[in-house]
Amino acid sequence: MAGTETYTLNMGPQHPSTHGVLRVQLELDGENILSAKPIMGYLHRGIEKLLESRTYVQGVPYTDRLDYVSSMNNNFGFCRAVEELAGIEVPERAEYIRVIVAELNRIASHLVFIGSLAIDLGASTGMLYTFRDREEILDLFNLVCGARMTFHYIRVGGVNRDVQPEFIEKTYKFLEHVPVFMEEYKKILLGNEIFMSRLKGISKMSQETALSHNMTGPNIRATGIPYDIRKVDGYSVYPRFDFNVVTGKNGDNWDRFNVRYNEIFESAKIVRQALDGLPEGPFMAKVPKVLRPPKGEVFSRTEGTRGELGFYIVSDGSTKPYRVHIRRPSFVNMQGLNDMCRGYLIGDSVAAFSAIDPLMGEVDC
Repeated sequence: MAGTETYTLNMGPQHPSTHGVLRVQLELDGENILSAKPIMGYLHRGIEKLLESRTYVQGVPYTDRLDYVSSMNNNFGFCRAVEELAGIEVPERAEYIRVIVAELNRIASHLVFIGSLAIDLGASTGMLYTFRDREEILDLFNLVCGARMTFHYIRVGGVNRDVQPEFIEKTYKFLEHVPVFMEEYKKILLGNEIFMSRLKGISKMSQETALSHNMTGPNIRATGIPYDIRKVDGYSVYPRFDFNVVTGKNGDNWDRFNVRYNEIFESAKIVRQALDGLPEGPFMAKVPKVLRPPKGEVFSRTEGTRGELGFYIVSDGSTKPYRVHIRRPSFVNMQGLNDMCRGYLIGDSVAAFSAIDPLMGEVDC
């Protein structure tokens, strides 16, 4: 009787984020996946060590280069950690502005996710639509800080400059546009039979499995666990706003898509409330020209666009951090890829990877 044996296939690059910086090694029995091993490290730039060789203030631009699709949220997380370490109190107006730009960046990131997932599954039109609408957000960021990708807008103690009336006016107009383009995505993708069949019931993950991998963000919420740092920790001024934590039921790719799809509405809701309640006052605290936090350590976490973003900083009392370690949600979430691929077909690995929504710059750091 003839015997069979498994074979190894290097999958990809398929996703727009993996152009030569990730290798996924599939062990196959025919077209059935027995295991999926992500091999990372091709984009490692030593950002943690770079942060240790710069002053606290000089370190902020390096955080832009982590998850470069969500730079505002990276600035937010790092600056909060430094402020907690140094005992700096951020003005109320600055906190509101931070929330506004962070949630706009969350919308922009989720639009990239929707477009990337669509093009990975062969619906290239989806990416054209989402990138069209993401441009509106990038125009708003260009208006407020003069950059469209790596912003360096949120600074230790507040923000670089105050928001202009033009920014507020155009942000309100963008919020009016959100339901319009979301309805377009619904017609193009959510009602598409092929799109749904590639996601529904595929790469199902139980709550226990997701927790065992320490997954966070939309990936854990897709399993039905309402874990969101904005609610759990209530940092910044998030407790003042009314918004829901979107969850799924089955923990499959369809739920991962729908969680992010519906989070766009919740982020828009937060931005509107923040604009309506934007207080007067300074946008920057009085920060020493030479910042020397006292000796000690801190771990500060925020809800990044891909999950729990944490910064661990050790101060030895000098102008530079003694040690910096970054908890990158993309890196942690990638640990679930094997469970999401095992037992499915080769083509399903493409959808599984895209549904995790990793950013390789953040994975390798």
